Amino acid sequence: MMSERVFEGHGPEVRNRTKTMLMYFVVFAVTMLFAGFTSAYIVSNMGQFWVHVPAPSMFWTSNVMIALSSASLWWATRAIRQGQTQMGSVAMALTLLLGIGFTLTQAEGWKQLTAIGMGWDTSETESGTAFRWNSLEAIYESSAVYGEDYDIRFDGQPLLHDAARGELYASDDALMVQPITTKVLQSSNSGGGYIWALVMTHILHLVFGLIYLVVNGIRVFTGVIHKGDTVRLKALGIYWHFLGLLWVYLFAFLFCLH
Repeated sequence: MMSERVFEGHGPEVRNRTKTMLMYFVVFAVTMLFAGFTSAYIVSNMGQFWVHVPAPSMFWTSNVMIALSSASLWWATRAIRQGQTQMGSVAMALTLLLGIGFTLTQAEGWKQLTAIGMGWDTSETESGTAFRWNSLEAIYESSAVYGEDYDIRFDGQPLLHDAARGELYASDDALMVQPITTKVLQSSNSGGGYIWALVMTHILHLVFGLIYLVVNGIRVFTGVIHKGDTVRLKALGIYWHFLGLLWVYLFAFLFCLH
């Protein structure tokens, strides 16, 4: 492979260190990207109305899947380093299955959100197409039940809702005197664009991670990765474990923290 020719004339230490450092650089770059989008969202979300929904059940399953896949990948790497090729192959196969399971549960989780009107909304503006993580009007007019499937919040406080009149009220309007439904549904929700960017970055990260997992799985099964050469598994481990941590962060940010 062309990438391996770069290391011709150099010892294995140089090759291993370079591959590892390149992966750490990728991790650092993605971390800074997430930090930037998160900071931008926090600033833009001040004084905005926001839909809050409980985490879909499939996302909880995703948490289990990614944790188990990280554990099995660590097991595969350890086994191959110790020369236990058969055990390492079994562990790698398990990692592949769990990685696919994680991907499928992710897809189902986003589908569950879409089913209640939560997800991406696109609208035409003077500057082009605007992407938003959630559309307040779409979820409010869907079959989702306010107070059970979702609520709408302002500065962290859920708005009051009168189901009989179909009106929303400020959280401090205990007597429900002044409805603000029109104001809420026409709000721009500008911070949603940053959430959309975070989610898309995660999805791309997952796609590349799954491809990387499949490629290295093939390398394990064909003997390209063996006891004397496990740097590719080490780099994969850095990426895959980071993918898991990034997903846990995004999960907490979307459904627990904001």
